[in-house]
Amino acid sequence: MNEENIINSSKAPEPVGLYPHARRVGNLLFLSGVGPREKHAKKIPGVELDENGNVVAYDIEAQCRSVFQNVKYILEDAGSSWEKIVDVTVFLTNMKDDFQTYNRVYAEYFKDNLPCRTTVEINCLPTPIAIELKVIATID
Repeated sequence: MNEENIINSSKAPEPVGLYPHARRVGNLLFLSGVGPREKHAKKIPGVELDENGNVVAYDIEAQCRSVFQNVKYILEDAGSSWEKIVDVTVFLTNMKDDFQTYNRVYAEYFKDNLPCRTTVEINCLPTPIAIELKVIATID
């Protein structure tokens, strides 16, 4: 494995498994799935858990904004930028209830950059979150 192509951000939350934040291949940067968790924090922005760790309430807008901030951290630490995103895959756990809010927040962040986008509803994610992004960007 080529270690110099592995990127781990100093600002993004720690991965929940054995994977880097991103890998560079040529002039492309592939980000691992990015959620709303914050580095060194127990509480997840926009997620309210009960004493057993079950989600009792969540705020999809807060989660979206936190995910986008984490993506920016990883891109910037890798030497790329938000404007260089070319493809986004979005995983939502509740398309019916969350798509409209997510789509509105997404439009704020991507108004000056129009990457390709795919939005998929999934049953769950590895942590108690409602959104995760998979991003591809260019890098010089």
